[in-house]
Amino acid sequence: MANSARADLKMLAALGVLLLSGVLPADRAFVGLSNPAVIAVGSLFVIAACVQKTGALWFVDKWLLPSGASKKSILNRLMFGVAALSAFLNNTPIVAMMIPRVQAWCEKHKISASQLMIPLSYAAILGGMTTLVGTSTNLIVSGLLQSAGEPGLGMFDIAWVGVPAVILTGAYFSIFGERFLPKYQRSVKVFKEGLRHLLFEVRVDEGSPLEGRSIREAQLRDLKSAYLAHIRRDKKLIPSSPESVLRVGDILAFQGNASLIEELHEKYGLSREGPELEDKKGHTMPLYEAVIAPTSYLVGKTLRDAQFRERYHGVVLGIQRRETPLRGPLGRIPLQTGDLLLVEANEGFDQQWNEKRDEFYLVAPRKASSKSDQTGKGSLAIMILATVIIAATAGWAPISVTAFLGALALVGLKFMTPKEAGDSVDLSVLTVIAAALGIGEAIAASGLADWIGKMLAQWAGALGPIGAVAILYLVTNLLTELITNNAAAALMVPVGLSVAEQMSINPIAIAITIAVAASASFMTPIGYQTNMMVMAAGAYHFNDFFRIGFRVNLIVGTLTVGIVSLKWL
Repeated sequence: MANSARADLKMLAALGVLLLSGVLPADRAFVGLSNPAVIAVGSLFVIAACVQKTGALWFVDKWLLPSGASKKSILNRLMFGVAALSAFLNNTPIVAMMIPRVQAWCEKHKISASQLMIPLSYAAILGGMTTLVGTSTNLIVSGLLQSAGEPGLGMFDIAWVGVPAVILTGAYFSIFGERFLPKYQRSVKVFKEGLRHLLFEVRVDEGSPLEGRSIREAQLRDLKSAYLAHIRRDKKLIPSSPESVLRVGDILAFQGNASLIEELHEKYGLSREGPELEDKKGHTMPLYEAVIAPTSYLVGKTLRDAQFRERYHGVVLGIQRRETPLRGPLGRIPLQTGDLLLVEANEGFDQQWNEKRDEFYLVAPRKASSKSDQTGKGSLAIMILATVIIAATAGWAPISVTAFLGALALVGLKFMTPKEAGDSVDLSVLTVIAAALGIGEAIAASGLADWIGKMLAQWAGALGPIGAVAILYLVTNLLTELITNNAAAALMVPVGLSVAEQMSINPIAIAITIAVAASASFMTPIGYQTNMMVMAAGAYHFNDFFRIGFRVNLIVGTLTVGIVSLKWL
């Protein structure tokens, strides 16, 4: 969702102004809360989180990023594979999951990640245009249609435009567009298994076999993947000379591969420095890798000054700085943009902070689930998702009902706890949807939609219905680049329905045009969250999105107007 972290406050503020001004009565202002779109999106968040948690999508590594494939082959696989996933799952976690894998593949094959990152984001956006559940924008448009007394969109109504858009855009990048993709070197170290230059600390606890032994006797000078940088004892740094004798409470600072943390714990009984995080069952929390963004609160502060644990609900086990060895206590090293932190935190830490790009470029699990679906529930999760889609498509029940029952079944089968299910729902997105539906009510009730609709109908009068569709696409697409996709849809659906009434146009034609235009945010990085996610990963400049996205928008816009005209006008 584009800019959802702050869009919810803006939309609520707009709704509040409409309430205070009397434009919108209270009984209509909050109609969005009871709209099926809110239930559907919330339930789909839970289903997507369950699918991701079970590891059911690990097949993407083998199929999308095979070793030895050419760049053009990978480009095609990414465009069509990610679009297929995004058609049924939330595109933000899909892109978050793929970024580190694409980066690692690019580094291995000595290819600039900027050659693939924008196509990755665009594929996720285009995939959302192929089904009703592909993006919340489609559900908002359908909800506004139903509020106006019209039939809502079917599961695959928008696929008439979305599928050709995926195919044509993929072909464009494969044949022509590849040459327009820049070749930048990233400024952020690639996420991959085995951080090679991490500074991390471990503690000699009482009962450790290293107590009273020298560094030489403990063979800590002979480690292959890391070296002992120094010892911290009673707030003093002691050089790691071979004859230094270790005591209980000593903090050993190592520089090297993060995989050594587990080895030091198992072989020498060393524990990491700092209070451990445990879940309610006493299990150690998972590890994550997080790269500090330039807008982060952490920049220029130490971990102690920033009160990392209290603010981010995690503990930093190590810090890596690109091509710069670090020295000193972890808690007293001033942090910089691009520093990679190894963080121990609760499940969902990556999802929480990947949705807020102002703190971290990207957060990725350090040790993800095994490729073999450790829980044994991956296939069942996919089956439940498929049942939700099939039932809604067949008309057995609305998507809000099938998605709700699917989410309920997954929680009931203990795929995740009720708390995990609640944490998987992005409340800011639901707030945006509910507020957008209320604002849509205001636009229609105040007469603003009719007034704007009359003007657009007059401008399009000479061109007829095709001209009206083209103008609605252009206006909606401009709005979505400036505000958000959901807000643009909420503003334009009432206007579009007014145009449809005045020019005797099928409302479905208008709805699909606006849904596609609102999601077709290719020309700016701020227009859609996945664009923001790949901007840092590909080291792009702002104008790269305009230069590349303008051509893609032209393709999608022309295709939309043409297919809508042939199918529904």
